Amino acid sequence: MRLPVLLIFLAHWGVTRAGQGKFWHISDLHLDPDYKVSQDPLQVCPSAGSRPVLNAGPWGDYLCDSPWILINSSIYAMKEIEPKPDFILWTGDDTPHVPDEKLGEAAVLQIMERLSKLIREVFPGAFYSEKLPGPSGAGRIVVLNTNLYYSKNEQTANMADPSQQFQWLDDVLSNASRAGEMVYIIGHVPPGFFEKTRNKAWFREDFNKEYLKLIHKHHRVIAGQFFGHQHLDSFRMFYDDAGAPISVMFLTPGVTPWKTTLAGVVNGANNPGIRMFEYDQSTLSLKDMVTYFLNLSQANEQGTPRWEPEYRLTEAYGVPDAGAGSMHAALGRIASNKDVLQRYYDYNSVSYEPQPCDEACRVEHVCALREVAFDAYAACLRDPGVAHAPCLALLLAALLGLRALLLRW
Repeated sequence: MRLPVLLIFLAHWGVTRAGQGKFWHISDLHLDPDYKVSQDPLQVCPSAGSRPVLNAGPWGDYLCDSPWILINSSIYAMKEIEPKPDFILWTGDDTPHVPDEKLGEAAVLQIMERLSKLIREVFPGAFYSEKLPGPSGAGRIVVLNTNLYYSKNEQTANMADPSQQFQWLDDVLSNASRAGEMVYIIGHVPPGFFEKTRNKAWFREDFNKEYLKLIHKHHRVIAGQFFGHQHLDSFRMFYDDAGAPISVMFLTPGVTPWKTTLAGVVNGANNPGIRMFEYDQSTLSLKDMVTYFLNLSQANEQGTPRWEPEYRLTEAYGVPDAGAGSMHAALGRIASNKDVLQRYYDYNSVSYEPQPCDEACRVEHVCALREVAFDAYAACLRDPGVAHAPCLALLLAALLGLRALLLRW
């Protein structure tokens, strides 16, 4: 099993005063070094497997992983849009979708070297660190190897705490709380379920439970969670026992347009996407998010790439910021308003061939967004109106409290 790279590049220009900062999040570049435009549809890219690629273009194809020219274009687009981010989150996965036996260690290292060199050349002076820039020193990034928890990882299947990472994370978050630090958690494979089909979990169930326990325990110091792996644009909500939102995880779209081969998934490709966050440098609170995309079909037709804004989160969902409370409100609108649901669904595949999201589609997406726990997700599929539908527990408590006051009056 190939391990995805998880890197943080902190720009050397740093931050001179506390205020609003910006950072990039990119994921799933998936370089296919053997991609080529060919008259033979079976010779375009190894990452297509046995699927014929009929109309391959110079910038890539939806059945293939990224050619070098596409990845190069995405990194230079970042430079043009925001040349001086505070840092860049790069959360893997960067090798092509080919069988492990066809991609040895030397090839993996060569791909990683090429990609790392490109990012360092475009954003010169960058370096790896876990401490965020800024005068307050109030921020820290925690990098997790969630490949340890991946449902396909047989090597860790019978372990309680692979590499003792859960214990380490508990200690790190406890220390952050004592030091008055806020934390961003980043990883590649996310907990929870894939929204494009039903009952496809990324973590093994026991690992999923342990991760949730730590989020519940330490949510007050967690300012954000950032993952990839799915290639799609989505998010996951975390709630306390009373149903109040306590944290949100953002899943960034991939640069690769590769159409998934997972069973049961319809329309599983995406346009290439990159993402920029705006945040408060003192508190790490997330203020907004802008996703940029490349219409791959258009780029191939016109012969030139055009990276453009797809949407700004606060405008798309009518929320004041990108915090847990706001994303809970956004989820409520996605679940209850057909127009907002369709807007989210279009963004989910980065505006790739938009199709209507029917009721079955709505249930799959809303339950995956709302319920990270296995049992709660299953209950949601059975009855989507039950769990965490805008904080029913809190609303009931408030109504009971009001009734008690009226009785005393």
